[in-house]
Amino acid sequence: MNKQYRSDVREVTGEAGFTAGQIYKVVHILMVLGAGISGVGYVFGWFGEAAKVAQQEFGPQAMLQKYEWFKDAAAQLDKKQADIKVYQGRLDSMKADYEGTKRKDWDRTEKEQFSQWQTEVAGVTASYNGLAAEWNAQISKFNWKPFQGDLPAGASDLLSRQFAPYQSN
Repeated sequence: MNKQYRSDVREVTGEAGFTAGQIYKVVHILMVLGAGISGVGYVFGWFGEAAKVAQQEFGPQAMLQKYEWFKDAAAQLDKKQADIKVYQGRLDSMKADYEGTKRKDWDRTEKEQFSQWQTEVAGVTASYNGLAAEWNAQISKFNWKPFQGDLPAGASDLLSRQFAPYQSN
C-alpha cells in the first residue's frame, strides 16, 4: 500500500504542479502576445496620428480657414496696390506743379508733404511685397495646393496663383 500511495502522490503532484518547461511556455506566450498587442497599438497609433494630421490640414474647418486667409490676403494686396497708385498720383501731380523748378526752391510745406508721401509709398510698397512673398510661400506648400485651381464649394472666383513684387517704375 505504501508503494501505491507514493505512485498516486507522484501522479497527482505531477498533474497539479507546473514544470519549468510549462512555466517557460506560458511566459513566452505572454511575451509574444504583449509584443503583438503593443505593436498593433503602435501601428494604430501611427495611423491615428496620421489621420489627425490629415484632419487638421485638409479637414473642412482647415480648408475654410485657409480659403478665408487667401481671400483676406488678396483683398489686402488689392488695397495696397490701389493705395500705391493714389500716392504715386499725388507725387506725380506735385512734380507736375513744380516742373522745371529745382526741389530746393519748392515751398517748405510742399517739400515736407512730398517727402511724407514718398515715405508712405515706400512703406505701403514694402508691406505689399511682404504680404505677396507670404502669399507665394503659402500657395507653394503642399497642404495649400487645393487652392491652386479648384474652387471650394460656394466660391465664385479662382484665387491668383502668384503675386509679383510691386514695381513702380
